[in-house]
Amino acid sequence: MCGNNMSAPLPAIVPAARKATAAVIFLHGLGDTGHGWSEALAGIKSPHVKYICPHAPVMPVSLNMNMSMPSWFDIIGLSPDSQEDEAGIKQAAENVKALIDQEVKNGIPSNRIILGGFSQGGALSLYTALTTHQKLAGVVALSCWLPLRASFPQGPISGVNKDIAVLQCHGDCDPLVPVMFGSLTVEKLKTMINPANVTFKTYSGMMHSSSLEEMMDVKQFIDKHLPPID
Repeated sequence: MCGNNMSAPLPAIVPAARKATAAVIFLHGLGDTGHGWSEALAGIKSPHVKYICPHAPVMPVSLNMNMSMPSWFDIIGLSPDSQEDEAGIKQAAENVKALIDQEVKNGIPSNRIILGGFSQGGALSLYTALTTHQKLAGVVALSCWLPLRASFPQGPISGVNKDIAVLQCHGDCDPLVPVMFGSLTVEKLKTMINPANVTFKTYSGMMHSSSLEEMMDVKQFIDKHLPPID
């Protein structure tokens, strides 16, 4: 890492087996790193897709008694009326937009990029997709919620992603982010973007984690929205 003063190490990457014509940027959950998700995505990879799993910077997290851990933004509480780290969420979204820009510079158009994430990372992927000027191919939002939901106007968004495809998944036994948050988020999303393009899947018995069945649904979504073009 000599000469690189970035606060977080370079992302974990699963390279495309041939020329990359599409990309998936996937954001891990609180206290995690990109490595586990890069391994999970390697298990469902398509040869023309590059998978990028960045690592969140380490910061004190209010929810965890100010202990420092990888976190995209501060989390104060996990109830729907908890105070939110507005400045931190907005800054994190800018950092994700910069990652998307980097891939566009590498030759992958933004409409060939799916943004995804788990828990806090899924929340950030939803927020970024709804606020960016970059047209994206879709969002994979796992076990998560929509942050700063009161900051969005009532009714449909006017941005480039108003027809974006969203796959939202949740375990019905999630003790950390209750499945109710997932279903409330889906209802809100359906008022903001084309409801026909929003899919919500729940998994019986699954807690705050992932499963093989869920990863197969994620693969199907990625294959549908990022088909090979050559």
